[in-house]
Amino acid sequence: MQPTPEQSPHHAYPDHWEADVVLRDGGTARIRPITTDDAERLVSFYEQVSDESKYYRFFAPYPRLSAKDVHRFTHHDYVDRVGLAVTVGGEFIATVRYDRIDETGRPASAPADEAEVAFLVQDAHQGRGVASALLEHIAAVARERGIRRFAAEVLPANNKMIKVFRDAGYTQQRSFEDGAVHLTLDLEPTAESLAVQRAREQRAEARSVQRLIAPGSVAVIGTGRNPGGVGRTVLRNLLAAGFTGRTYAVNSAFAADQATIDGVPAHRSIGEIGEPVDLAVVAVPADRVPEAVTDCGEHGVQGLVVLSAGYAEWGAEGRERQRELVRQARSYGMRIIGPNAFGVINNSDAVRLNASLAPESPAPGRIGLFTQSGAIGIALLSGLYRRGAGLSTFISAGNRADISGNDFLQYWYEDPDTDVALLYLESLGNPRKFTRLARRTAAVKPVVVVKGARHSGSTPPGHAVPVSRIPDATVSALMRQAGVIRVDTVTEMVDAGLLLADQPLPAGPRIAILGNSESLGLLTYDACLAEGLRPRPPRDLTTAATPQNFRDALAEALADNNCDAVVVTAIPWVGENGEAESGDGEVLAAALRTAAATGPAKPVAVVHVEIGGLAEALAAATSTAAVPPVARASAPAAPDASTAPADRAVPPTALAAPSTAPAGPPTPTTPGDHLTRQRSTTGPGDTPAVPTLGRIPAYPAAERAVRALAEAVKYAQWRRQAAVPGKVPEFLDDTIDEAGAAARIDALLGPDPDPRGRSLGHDEACELLGRYGITVRPTLPAPDPDAAVAAAARLGYPVALKTTAPHLRHRADLGGVRLDLANEAALRRAYGELTDLLGKPTELQPVVQSMAPRGVDTVVRATIDPAAGAVLSFGLAGAPSELLGDTAHRLVPATDRDAAELIRSIRAAPVLFGWRGSAPVDSAALEELLLRVSRLVDDHPEVVSVALEPVVVATQGLTVLGASVRLAPPPARTDLGPRRLSNY
Repeated sequence: MQPTPEQSPHHAYPDHWEADVVLRDGGTARIRPITTDDAERLVSFYEQVSDESKYYRFFAPYPRLSAKDVHRFTHHDYVDRVGLAVTVGGEFIATVRYDRIDETGRPASAPADEAEVAFLVQDAHQGRGVASALLEHIAAVARERGIRRFAAEVLPANNKMIKVFRDAGYTQQRSFEDGAVHLTLDLEPTAESLAVQRAREQRAEARSVQRLIAPGSVAVIGTGRNPGGVGRTVLRNLLAAGFTGRTYAVNSAFAADQATIDGVPAHRSIGEIGEPVDLAVVAVPADRVPEAVTDCGEHGVQGLVVLSAGYAEWGAEGRERQRELVRQARSYGMRIIGPNAFGVINNSDAVRLNASLAPESPAPGRIGLFTQSGAIGIALLSGLYRRGAGLSTFISAGNRADISGNDFLQYWYEDPDTDVALLYLESLGNPRKFTRLARRTAAVKPVVVVKGARHSGSTPPGHAVPVSRIPDATVSALMRQAGVIRVDTVTEMVDAGLLLADQPLPAGPRIAILGNSESLGLLTYDACLAEGLRPRPPRDLTTAATPQNFRDALAEALADNNCDAVVVTAIPWVGENGEAESGDGEVLAAALRTAAATGPAKPVAVVHVEIGGLAEALAAATSTAAVPPVARASAPAAPDASTAPADRAVPPTALAAPSTAPAGPPTPTTPGDHLTRQRSTTGPGDTPAVPTLGRIPAYPAAERAVRALAEAVKYAQWRRQAAVPGKVPEFLDDTIDEAGAAARIDALLGPDPDPRGRSLGHDEACELLGRYGITVRPTLPAPDPDAAVAAAARLGYPVALKTTAPHLRHRADLGGVRLDLANEAALRRAYGELTDLLGKPTELQPVVQSMAPRGVDTVVRATIDPAAGAVLSFGLAGAPSELLGDTAHRLVPATDRDAAELIRSIRAAPVLFGWRGSAPVDSAALEELLLRVSRLVDDHPEVVSVALEPVVVATQGLTVLGASVRLAPPPARTDLGPRRLSNY
């Protein structure tokens, strides 16, 4: 929406205020500034508002708006007078307006910093969270225009509006004056207002996903008249899954007298159905999709799964078609999975939805799976199917023009049917938000991620995302900081997901190994060491071991307090005739499951080599039926495949019903409690309780099992630490001049800053860092030997002579640094050697600096990455660390725990802590420096780069010998401000 010529030429239409938002019920709406073109829309909107709501707005009967009112409410200067509207289908459903006022309540202009605010929401849309979303956006607009407080007059009976203000989380004052409630809101965001905003975001986005994957009715648009084709395949899969809701087939080419197809009602349009449709699966050519979307939007469809291709993956024309698709769908309040999607699956018994092209429907289970690639989705579904794993939900989002992995993290966070979230991602549209959501979700259930397109340097077709400049190793470190289990391949993702879904979390890294092959046990032992685990010597049961021997050994290992997890290795038995006997897998599986079910809750993984039926039997968790005695001569009866529902394709190895999920919102559980529903224990003399035999993951290689177990160990450790979050020490506040630093940054950038930014000079950088308690050791220029001697006399011997030319900076290996110069003669000699070797003083730009106490040279950096945000980095100085990439990273703001982990997570960390008998450095001083740099970058987004190099850390204290700082106008932040969907 653009302004007309009547709009004030001094204040251009602020199109950056336009935003799509998700409302409380999961529907979408658009918020935008009101313009002079909106007169008719405003009048129509007002006519649909009840007399009671009008009375609450104007404190008197006000049946209609006068021409003067309409002019006033549609003409704004976008500074002192601002109006925003919420639209659905292009029509107003709510408005908000502020007018700047002075201390007497009269109209005013800047620098007055208070405004009167008033809302009006159409009655049919009250209760959808419209006013709350509007308050967030109008408050952000007001802050941008220099307004710091809102004043509002509300009638006491208008409880809904009073609640909107009260629940917003802003600091507020309330009084009762002249029969009205007078409210004053301080618009500065608070921890409470941010928490409220994010909680509302979570509920709204989770609800928007739920509308898509748990519909009461589904229409397949593009159902072919003949068997085959995309639409007909989806319809067939819907029916085969036993969808519990109503199903409709839609095709404009159906004959007028065609009533059904494949047994479901057939219609030529959504409008013909005559009943509400919750979800539409669109499987028509791209040029016919707009017509289908219009048909859906005008008849109240809540969401779309667009399988059609021909969008951003096809180039510039397709990208514009994709943008228009999103704009069109959101204008009707609908969200989209796709386009170019593979579909969605929801295995909940209450839904049983398979609106996808998946040839095999996975069994019900506790794993949620999101993928951006249809091909990867097929491979994952097939792999999970073969291994007997079950899914709660599956989503293949294609170009993910709207719904993304972030939305499903919001949904899975509280989904009682999902215990583990698996995501295959090719891009991160909003990395800061992803990290925030992943951290919160990982605190209650594991999140396992494979990141595709890691090294290609290009964005996958159809994905409009910020391009990251940081290495993939840094991205991985930041994900792990957020509790995400980052793996390299989809195979590793499935391996880890099976273990995490079916086994409790390990309490530590101590691993027991037992089995009937000494060699396989040693391979497992070596794999544990390589993954940083603490394996116990393998226990060899010999090749003569029976399933009963395995059961007893596993029970003993689980009961050992010095064991946190068990890896069982198994090879086929060799019979008397020398031939391998591999048919006893079911018997061995029953033995292992019985021992695991009756022992303490510890994870168990099995490594097997060609034992027929073992993996399948381990994957088939049985019910609470009595367990027969374990003996090699008698195998338990195989599960009866006929017990599976006739309308669902379920592999015979995954016939168990999913475990009961805890009710209510998610709450963090301590590692080791995860999935303890699979365990039962008995005391001495008790009658054995009938155990629930849970699935035990089986792996064809020791390395795969151990790698999955190592990821579980690291995740469990993160969970334990996350239970007591770190903090920023209060002592920093007493030594930080935040206001002074802000004023200095404004002065350095100037009134019209260069968008490319500027690097600060040495003195400017030292001054700014000093505001945050970071002292840089002084240096003095030495353009000639005499100046060098004078500088040394001023600083005091011993001194260092260093070049500062860009090509020689921090390159001691090139001979550009001379240390421990104790007197004038040594300094002059070093000066001559330096210039003879490397060039003229004008090229070298030498400086003199007093010597720092001996210690370990380190590097501290902070940078702003367009995709990941502010990143704090640490490593040892020197070429070896750079060559090996031995640098650790954490997201800003960093806590005391982050700082402590940062310096201990590099491979060369032992050098800091007394390696080979050396004295440990002052790690506390180093951690404090990291926290100060983090605070500087977090407090001032204009600081886009800080590098302290080298930082010499001694046994007592540290010395910053070099520093560089770069400033630039603040980059856009997508994770702060009012709630909004990603731009299209």
